Amino acid sequence: MNISIIGSGYVGLVTGACFAELGNTVICADNNTKKIASLKKGIVPIYEPGLEELIVTNVRKKRLKFISNIKEAVKSSEVIFLAVGTPSLENGEADLTGIEDVARNIAINMTGYKLIVEKSTVPVETGKWVKHTIEIYNKHKIKFDVASNPEFLKEGQAINDFMHPDRIVIGVESKKARDLLASLYKPLNAPLVVTDIKSAELIKHASNSFLAIKISFINAISRICDKVGADVVEVALGMGLDKRIGKSFLNAGVGYGGSCFPKDLDAFITISEKLGYSFDLLKTVREINQQQKDFFLGKIKEKLWIIKDKTIGILGLSFKPNTDDIRNAPAIDIIESLRLEGAKIKAYDPCCMDKVKVQIKDGIKFCKDSYEVCRDSDCLLIITEWDEFKELDFTKVKRLLKRPLIIDGRNVYDPQAMKKMGFNYVGVGRGKHA
Repeated sequence: MNISIIGSGYVGLVTGACFAELGNTVICADNNTKKIASLKKGIVPIYEPGLEELIVTNVRKKRLKFISNIKEAVKSSEVIFLAVGTPSLENGEADLTGIEDVARNIAINMTGYKLIVEKSTVPVETGKWVKHTIEIYNKHKIKFDVASNPEFLKEGQAINDFMHPDRIVIGVESKKARDLLASLYKPLNAPLVVTDIKSAELIKHASNSFLAIKISFINAISRICDKVGADVVEVALGMGLDKRIGKSFLNAGVGYGGSCFPKDLDAFITISEKLGYSFDLLKTVREINQQQKDFFLGKIKEKLWIIKDKTIGILGLSFKPNTDDIRNAPAIDIIESLRLEGAKIKAYDPCCMDKVKVQIKDGIKFCKDSYEVCRDSDCLLIITEWDEFKELDFTKVKRLLKRPLIIDGRNVYDPQAMKKMGFNYVGVGRGKHA
């Protein structure tokens, strides 16, 4: 098929590259001309394993191209995916300015039937407004359909998630829209959930909110474990083996971050309130997530006593491994809190340090590797569970640290093994080993 993706951010690039890999002709359009110029040179603005190779391969095969002319993208494609940003406003609502602007541009430039598909995460009833906007500016009364096709991509695993999805959700109003999207996704041989547009929009917010609930639930359990001397890792194992619960998203730590969970949770709470329902459960989930960072900071203070003038080493800055995304990353909040108390920060991340340097101008030393972080630090914090941190030479780590203190915000290491090596090891919710 001939497809256009409007918006070349994280979702747009992954979606465009994967559709091209499936044999479609794909145009990725974005009004950021600098980004488009970089993409034409094969420079990908985000880190996602395998994405750069996929883009380069499909550009070479002429199945994928990048343009800044939305008019051309509209005229060249029958199916148009909206993957523009929907950032949070101060009140928690999603900013849909970009969605409205693109809908208006599509209406003005349509020359034949178009299927306009919401790919961005949007509030329920956005499809209705997209349709209304196109109707207003569709002066030539050209036929079109609007559909919802939410994405379920995990950063760091996005290509695999796209190519091997648990399910594909499409919200449609016509048989033609259903058949087009079913045909487009047929090569993936995945379960197809066909519903109305509003239900499809809700499935996305409900899914992300439920996963956030699981994370905050196990983090709340970690607090209880610390108080009674239980091990949250063992508790999570016992819970997760129940097929009704499942083991994913039951890893206690310093809380969730990223661009999806915090934004989607805020948006869903706001949506619910506008509809007359106070979603108190989600408000508590959000509160627990914030408290978890404070809980972790308390562990640092408990072990160091005075934070001022202490040198604190930090491994991991991105909100999760295998991505350079630092949006709402717990590490950033933790660093800011420690700096306010006068700590000297040394940090290393395999991927995102350039982004952090832009956000945090001073008061932090960025190191070339994990061992430089350890050298002469009063303690070592693990904030992001990159694989390379699991393979450290701990004899060397112990020798480099001022004192053998590791505070593990992701429960990466085995407490007994660390203690045998002579470390004062502190995990999250691992009171059994305290």
